[in-house]
Amino acid sequence: MKKKRATLQDVADRVGVTKMTVSRFIRNPEQVSDALRDKIEATLDELGYIPNRAPDILSKSKSHAIGVLLPSLTNQVFAEVIRGIETVLEPEGYQTMLAHFGYSQELEEQRIATLLSYNVDALIISESQHTPKAQKMLDNAGVPVIEIMDSTSKSPLHTIGIDNCAAAREMTQTMIDHGHRNIIYFAARMDQRTLQKIDGYKQAMNQHGLKCVVKETRSASSFTLGAQFLDEVLAEHPDIDGIFCTNDDLAIGALYACQKKGLKVPEQIGIAGFHGHDIARAMVPLLATVITPREEMGRLAATALLDHLQGKSSLQKVVELSYQIECGESIKP
Repeated sequence: MKKKRATLQDVADRVGVTKMTVSRFIRNPEQVSDALRDKIEATLDELGYIPNRAPDILSKSKSHAIGVLLPSLTNQVFAEVIRGIETVLEPEGYQTMLAHFGYSQELEEQRIATLLSYNVDALIISESQHTPKAQKMLDNAGVPVIEIMDSTSKSPLHTIGIDNCAAAREMTQTMIDHGHRNIIYFAARMDQRTLQKIDGYKQAMNQHGLKCVVKETRSASSFTLGAQFLDEVLAEHPDIDGIFCTNDDLAIGALYACQKKGLKVPEQIGIAGFHGHDIARAMVPLLATVITPREEMGRLAATALLDHLQGKSSLQKVVELSYQIECGESIKP
């Protein structure tokens, strides 16, 4: 049989006071005497009382929660974004209400509706393209919304992110400058940010009259996929001397697969990733990668929303953050 949750009345009966007194203590402990305060607090702990915030949310239309909608909760990229958000929200007494949509626009639409139904005070989202219904919900949400990860989208929302196309173009140019010519791009998921990176790769290759080859899948990226892609491109393009990957997972998988086959990195094949995961800093050779400020994006988005909600400042239309090209040791010196 399901146990009944302790109510405000249960606490009041145990302490021997009115329900109003317990409610007053929960709202502001300083409003009751020291002796009574200790007794109520001990009883709340003993009964495992969980406050019911629904009446407060309904009356004030405030939840003290920020909805955060991400395509994945397991990808380290987004784990670091969450860390940045929570370092700002938790000290201010705000909760993070997380949801993910697996890169599906239809699921994203459902998750937006769910988060808004809980009266979240603001939303942080991570995509710029939505279903018409989802876009309408965002336009009429009645709460501030910030889109993160991309600074160049045509979204009507406030955005905080980097220029993914420029970052990919610069990394491709760096590989070319270091002597790599037959560079193949490894792509997964094929979301908007990946498409922007592919565009940047192609711009750099075309500028030098080099052949563009994109190895792509809509599946999730992984170390295993990076190794699989390497096997396939070696058979299809034996003259390959460079691999640029849409994220570090693919790059690390490809690099280890090269080592397993006895291919020298970077002498025979140069490899670069994207995002700058911590593991990339511990590899041998160190992975060349585009270091992106994921945690900073989360912090800035959360800070901007809190400042806006507290009337301290208005939201900027676009905040573009800088990235860093890290050559590491996996492309030619």
